Amino acid sequence: MSLLFLQKLNTPLIQVILLGLVCLCCPGMFNALSGLGAGGSMGSNVALVDTTNAALYGCFAIVGFFAGTFTNTVGVKYTLTIGSVGYAIYAASFWVYDRKQVSGFVIASGIILGCCAGIFWSAQGAIMMSYPEEKDKGKYVAIFWAIFNVGGILGSIIALALNLENSSGSVSTGTYTAFVVVMILGVFFSFIIAHPANVVRKNGTHVAIDKATHWKTELKGVLLVWKEWRMLFIFPASLASNWFYSYQFRVNVVYFDASTRALNDTMYWTMQIVGSLMIGLILDYQGFNRRKRGLIALGITFIIINAVWAGGMAFQLTFGNDFTSVIGWRDPGFAKPFVLYLFYGFSDAIYQSYLYWLMGAMSNDSTLLARYAGFYKAAQSAGAAISFGIDAANIPLRWECLICWLLVFISFPFVAVVTYNISDTNEEESVEKSEKASSLNGIEKTYIENSQT
Repeated sequence: MSLLFLQKLNTPLIQVILLGLVCLCCPGMFNALSGLGAGGSMGSNVALVDTTNAALYGCFAIVGFFAGTFTNTVGVKYTLTIGSVGYAIYAASFWVYDRKQVSGFVIASGIILGCCAGIFWSAQGAIMMSYPEEKDKGKYVAIFWAIFNVGGILGSIIALALNLENSSGSVSTGTYTAFVVVMILGVFFSFIIAHPANVVRKNGTHVAIDKATHWKTELKGVLLVWKEWRMLFIFPASLASNWFYSYQFRVNVVYFDASTRALNDTMYWTMQIVGSLMIGLILDYQGFNRRKRGLIALGITFIIINAVWAGGMAFQLTFGNDFTSVIGWRDPGFAKPFVLYLFYGFSDAIYQSYLYWLMGAMSNDSTLLARYAGFYKAAQSAGAAISFGIDAANIPLRWECLICWLLVFISFPFVAVVTYNISDTNEEESVEKSEKASSLNGIEKTYIENSQT
């Protein structure tokens, strides 16, 4: 009975769901906290939170570039556990600041989380992109993204429920307590993640993995990613993919009151789920080959994202950094900016889900994909660090909006070139490594014999 349970638990779908639960509780709740603007604190604390986030994403970028080495040496399971702890420390620092105003701990927690998140997302990318069969990669990205963003929704609902009648500029202390508790739960969820060698797909193949090598060998492998032209072409998109968070979350804190910020945050992450599911269905549509459906999905993504940012620019021209007449969800001017904020979340989901699918289409090797994920998240975090630094300098919001739009726009031609050059399958290159994975678990390989009968 226990063996049958483990076999069902060690399937790619269940493992991706478990991964989603870990991310729901940790980075998902972090996103909800960030989405409240200024970490949910008073608008006057924007500079402190921007400084903390700049430190966070700066460390994230540095560690992320080498995170594949750590992940492939320690293993995805333990890497996830270590990385998840940093999120609870970050949320706890805001609880301490709310009670004692210790700003140093907030900044230190940002540095700690930056290091932890760098390795966490490398392990996450390796699991999400390498575990599913090729025909299911878009669907699995969508499933993961949907579960992950339930964390943002849950966190926002918690904040909304605890601050519904709160007319002050910051959330209650109990909000931070609830966030810390949920994040600690995520650490425990990471214990259930299986070793890659124990994961078996429906077609009988195992996840393609390499035996852990010396850290110097791994480091050389990470550095070789810089010679991979496809990853260099994805770099502008990686840089842009989190750049806009500082601007969008700043708009939320500048333009809306506390309870409305929580409502906006809830719907922002809800639309992330809708966006990821939509793009996932397109990317896995079997009526076209992989390249054609990739190009179609990219075209749809390009049109939607540019339409959203055009609307965002038009809205931004109506107010500036010194805006003080914050609005609530009962006020007449609420509807249009609310709808825009929803589509900010929707466009973020289709953009990032597409990039994950594209990297997953480049290989089935979890070791290589851990390096790709580390590179992607490092570049993404470098962009976020720069953008939060710009936001902390309090430059005009219209310029922040324009920079965000231009960065995303410029990335599309490079992504299109990579998409045009993807192959229809990577199965042949992963057969040998899949056999090695089977032998690690003491299982006789039968995939090749079965395919010949």
